[in-house]
Amino acid sequence: MGETEGSSNAAQGAPDEDDSSRGILTRWLSALSGSTDRTDEPGEGAMISAGDGFTGGLANLTRLRVEDVMIPKVEVVAVPVDIGKDELVEVFRESGMTRLPVFRETLDQPMGLVHLKDFALRHGFNGSGEKFQLGRMLRPLLYAPPSMPIGVLLQKMQTERLHMALVIDEYGGVDGLVTIEDLIEQVLGEIEDEHDIDEADLWTSEGSNVWLAQARTPIEDFEDAIGHKILIGDDEEEIDTLGGLVFMLAGRVPSRGEVIKHPDGLDFEVVDADPRRIKRLRVRLNMAKAAE
Repeated sequence: MGETEGSSNAAQGAPDEDDSSRGILTRWLSALSGSTDRTDEPGEGAMISAGDGFTGGLANLTRLRVEDVMIPKVEVVAVPVDIGKDELVEVFRESGMTRLPVFRETLDQPMGLVHLKDFALRHGFNGSGEKFQLGRMLRPLLYAPPSMPIGVLLQKMQTERLHMALVIDEYGGVDGLVTIEDLIEQVLGEIEDEHDIDEADLWTSEGSNVWLAQARTPIEDFEDAIGHKILIGDDEEEIDTLGGLVFMLAGRVPSRGEVIKHPDGLDFEVVDADPRRIKRLRVRLNMAKAAE
């Protein structure tokens, strides 16, 4: 790597969690699995026992591989190492991410990751502060093969206190990306973060004729709320949710950031999705188009 100083500083700097939290995930996994036996180096092949205490979503730790849960390469939000300060702020803002992989020329030449917290501490939230040098803010990335069981990667992430890994193929190219949240969700189910809508609110207004909605929002309820008919004819019998409608319109699971247009004046922007399902949508109603 060309930015060894930035990576070294990141490795030696203050971690995301304090020392009192170190080992909590390992103890949690051990307790849930009913096993107290672990190898000294869990990142090098230790697995959680799949014995009688291994029930429910915990079975996914041995059953699923990294390739089953990763974000595909085409959907990875990453930035080049020569990106400008204002452009980096815009990527953070638009993506809603707090960590972004950094690459030289292409994503197949990863250099590390940049954390929003590091940027804010150096430059403030208004982008001022010391001279912008992205290389000095780089943190290390983990690398994992697609065939690695997710339980092994989860323990490796906890041991090395890193929250993001790039999935590397046999030729050294990047296949995708996985975060510690992606892995934990395979055991506990979906984890709502600060950007997610409250469980009780299936949608919320973001302005005139713009809504942020969960994909599982019932279409009939949403139609009543916005005063606009979305489904007509046979579609009413076959589709129940906004996510189902967008899937039908696209003919596939669309990628994060993709905009799917409805012929009746609606735009569905995919705010959050994984390779298997749509999670959140931004719905825009073009009144002029709808009135045609």
